[in-house]
Amino acid sequence: MSERRVSDDSRNDSPSSDGRPKGDGPRDAGPKGTGPRNSVPRARSVREPQVSSQIRREVMQLILDRRLRAGAPLPTEAELMESLGVSRNSVREALKALQALDIVEIRHGYGTYVGEASLTPLVDGLTFRTLAQQGDDTGALAEILQIREVLEEGLVRRVAGTLSDAELARLEAVVERMEEAGRAGRPFPELDREFHELLYASLGNALVPQLLGAFWTVFRRVAGVRGWTDDPTPDVTVRRHRDIVIALRAGDVEGAQKAMADHFRGIEARAAQESRGVG
Repeated sequence: MSERRVSDDSRNDSPSSDGRPKGDGPRDAGPKGTGPRNSVPRARSVREPQVSSQIRREVMQLILDRRLRAGAPLPTEAELMESLGVSRNSVREALKALQALDIVEIRHGYGTYVGEASLTPLVDGLTFRTLAQQGDDTGALAEILQIREVLEEGLVRRVAGTLSDAELARLEAVVERMEEAGRAGRPFPELDREFHELLYASLGNALVPQLLGAFWTVFRRVAGVRGWTDDPTPDVTVRRHRDIVIALRAGDVEGAQKAMADHFRGIEARAAQESRGVG
């Protein structure tokens, strides 16, 4: 029995006429010039994302360590290649990924600079997510509106009772411009945005208008793609904004929060009506 087994094994391992073991036939070979199937290509596909991810992290850390501000120049590709010990292609792929996040800005012919790190990628992602809901974008929009509502209800409590007469007068002036635009039959989405930006300006928090503006932009983009009208009931929109100002001028924290909640309930209802074709 042992002799037969040795004979079988030696037959399987014996070289073919071209000197290769018989087990290394076409079944195990990849495309011509690539070597055995799933060997080098698989290793490359796993390593490349890891290298790119590591380079992205190191470039971001470089920006933080050097305290570089938006618009500051970054090291050249050659300098990054040398300091990181990677190829030019790896550096370029990492910089492109960072550019998509607005962390770096690539100016062709001039170099690479620190980006604004804006919320544009968030806006693009949320817009796509909402439009990709396959007929249920109102549900996705409701989620975005709920987040903004929670933010604004909390923020309006902070500013209630702290706004100066001048700040309240500016808010009232925006509401009056809304009313004038509504009577003239003109849409006023930008005035709506201006109202909310002015409302929280006293907080001195630069992220607040950026974050609220991001949600506002997503809503406007989706409305534009779906062909929804700007505002089928401008008088109601004006009244809801005026209610917010009235409560703020009275120093009524609970009333301001309720008026803000009513404002967002109206937006949600309008979005649902528009999606059903009801104006």
